[in-house]
Amino acid sequence: MSGSLQQRYKDEAAPALQKQFGYANPMETPRVSKIVVNIGLGEALTNPKAVDAAVGDLAAITGQKPVTTKAKRSIAQFRLREGNTVGARVTLRGARMWDFLERLTRLALPRIRDFHGVPAKSFDGRGNYSLGFREQLAFPEIDYDKVDRLRGLEISIVTTAKTDEESKRLLELLGMPFAV
Repeated sequence: MSGSLQQRYKDEAAPALQKQFGYANPMETPRVSKIVVNIGLGEALTNPKAVDAAVGDLAAITGQKPVTTKAKRSIAQFRLREGNTVGARVTLRGARMWDFLERLTRLALPRIRDFHGVPAKSFDGRGNYSLGFREQLAFPEIDYDKVDRLRGLEISIVTTAKTDEESKRLLELLGMPFAV
């Protein structure tokens, strides 16, 4: 299964993008450079086990060991001190990235209740796309019975595209179901 989406990019998406946007150099063709999956853990301050549960979920979803993120500064209103663990994230590149993108578009997104496509406006102006999940259960790797509580996660797809239009076309060709 691994590599089939990457093959589709090489065989179909890259030539289509070159034709549509008229790139002179094949290296100009936009491609996915990395995917960052992030879970914010506000509850980690009161519940230390939340970090372990989130790290476990993230490792199961991505197949890679997550890095915990620490608070950069103290915020008194949130009872947050500099250095407290406030999240976990994984940066995927290469074969794992392609594998994750394929599972995201083919398995996880269609499993969301009342799913009508991902929002087409979630681009940042530089060709990167961000997508939020309300719960980690959309991924088939997560066992419903072992979940201590539902956590949202954010997925950022970083591309080499210069504009949002190029990036959107790239993701469409790779099977991202945008809402109409």
